[in-house]
Amino acid sequence: MIIEQLEILRRRDMRDVFTFTIDPADAKDFDDAISFEILDNDQSPIYQIGVHIADVSYYVRPGTKIDDEAYQRGTSVYLVDRVLPMLPEELCNDKCSLRPGEDKLCMSVVFTMDDHARVIKYKVCRTVIRSDARLNYDEAQDIITGSPIAPTILESAILTLNTLATQLRAERIANGALAIEQDEMRFKLDEKGHPTEIYFESPNEAHHLIEEFMLLANKTIAKAVGSGRPFVYRVHDLPDADKLAEVEAFKSKIKNQKSKRTSRYSGKSVEGLRRAIEMLTIRAQAKAVYSTYNIGHYGLAFSHYTHFTSPIRRYPDLMVHRLVEKYILTGKKVEMNREEMELMCEHCSACEQAAAQAERDSVKLYQAIWMNDHVGEIHTGYISGITDFGLFVQLDDNRCEGLIHISKIGDIKRYDLGDQVTVKVVQVDVNRSLIDFEFA
Repeated sequence: MIIEQLEILRRRDMRDVFTFTIDPADAKDFDDAISFEILDNDQSPIYQIGVHIADVSYYVRPGTKIDDEAYQRGTSVYLVDRVLPMLPEELCNDKCSLRPGEDKLCMSVVFTMDDHARVIKYKVCRTVIRSDARLNYDEAQDIITGSPIAPTILESAILTLNTLATQLRAERIANGALAIEQDEMRFKLDEKGHPTEIYFESPNEAHHLIEEFMLLANKTIAKAVGSGRPFVYRVHDLPDADKLAEVEAFKSKIKNQKSKRTSRYSGKSVEGLRRAIEMLTIRAQAKAVYSTYNIGHYGLAFSHYTHFTSPIRRYPDLMVHRLVEKYILTGKKVEMNREEMELMCEHCSACEQAAAQAERDSVKLYQAIWMNDHVGEIHTGYISGITDFGLFVQLDDNRCEGLIHISKIGDIKRYDLGDQVTVKVVQVDVNRSLIDFEFA
């Protein structure tokens, strides 16, 4: 792709700075890249680290049909068997994707940091970059765990960035950030789209590396751009106090049972207890939303936060890029209409929640399709929910969840969250994504 030379001249040229991307192995749109450079210093090391985000706002202008459609969609939707992109593929997979060896336009935050992960200074700017390498998370993780004796430029960059990211993460958690991490359920599909395997991807150090620098960029943009002006924040309110008290009561109950080594505790699944506590903790949390009114982000323990790093797949990020241009890069004293922006934030929050529900429904559908091939099998699991009409059980091996109806429970017995049980798959309603178990 040939980018207009005049536009390149307007930007900070960073094509000679070592730059790379880390994404899932099956990713097609690379919307963020990191550059790494060691600056001369006689004492402790000083690094220049750029977080480069595809400049979607250069290609998608307000008032165009593409922008109108992107706003209506609000976000890309990631279903099990397909992606419903917010933007046309020509943009997200081609023009805006930060593919290696190609000149790409970006909106960037360039940090100067010391070896304790402290930001000495930063610069928000429009750039042109050329990625030198594309890695997936497993490849980056192999570098981190491999500890090469004579590291290449790429290996040295990843090892140093991982050290800095570890410090950033430790600082966040020390400040009160939630540290709940959940594995992502994935499906292998055959040529007809039928699930043949369920597997899980767990966050590793390579995921944390990218996550921490994206969080740093988002936090920095929110503070730099949003202070004193109408802005798009990503906010997360305090958790529900009553629900949080239920979590603490459940944890206390388990602790007491464990200390007494009661028979009730011996019947519980340790992994089931962990998942049950995580589930209750997550349900106690407020939903994160977009708003022009900043109340901070409880889950991340940030006073200022926004979404800046994924404009290919989230419309609020595109809004933020436009605000960066208006408030910072043009040098003009422009102030946007807060009421209009707030309505747009509410729309984007609704789109996000609808997309999340569609993604959950897609997973439940493919779980039902998978379990329909395994009717009659015996599995172990743990009680993940208790209602007046029965018990929900999540299986250990594939984490599919089904119901033991009250009519199938039989003799009166006490059941608690986290109890380990053995069940038989008796029936699956694929059309309604329902799985029925009975005690084996």
